[in-house]
Amino acid sequence: MSEQTGLKATLQQDLTAAMRAQDRVRAGTLRMALTAVTTEEVAGKEARQLADGEVLKVIAKEAKKRREASEAYTGAGRPELAAQEEAELAVLEAYLPEQLSDAELVELARAAVAETGATDLRGMGQVMKVLQPRVGGRAEGGRVAAAVRQALAG
Repeated sequence: MSEQTGLKATLQQDLTAAMRAQDRVRAGTLRMALTAVTTEEVAGKEARQLADGEVLKVIAKEAKKRREASEAYTGAGRPELAAQEEAELAVLEAYLPEQLSDAELVELARAAVAETGATDLRGMGQVMKVLQPRVGGRAEGGRVAAAVRQALAG
C-alpha cells in the first residue's frame, strides 16, 4: 500500500490509536467514517483517491446523519440512542472546520446578495452559487439557505 498523507491517513492513524486505547465509540465512529470515504472512492465508473476537501464533505455528511438521528431519537423518547449518536457526532466534529456562527453566515450572505444584485427569492440560486465556495463546509446547506433567505428578505 502506498504511503498516504492527508485527512484520510489521519483518520486511519486515529483509528489505530483508538483501537489500542480500547475506545469503542471513537474506534467505531472512525471505522464508519473511513468506510464512507472508501465507498465514495469506489462510487462511479472508476475508483479514485479523494482529496482532503472531498473527505471533509463525506465527514460532514456523516455528521449531519448523526445530528438528524439524535434529534429523531430525542423526539421518539429514546435518550440512550440519542446520546450514542451525539457521542459519534462529537468524534466527527473534531475533524470538521470550525462552524460559522449565524451572524457570520448572515454577513457572508448579505455580501453575496449585494455582489449578485439579487432582490428576491428568484435570485437565490445565483446567491447560493457565489456563497457556497466562501462557506467551504463551515455550515450546512440548510443553514446557508436560511441565511440567504434572511438576507434577501431584509
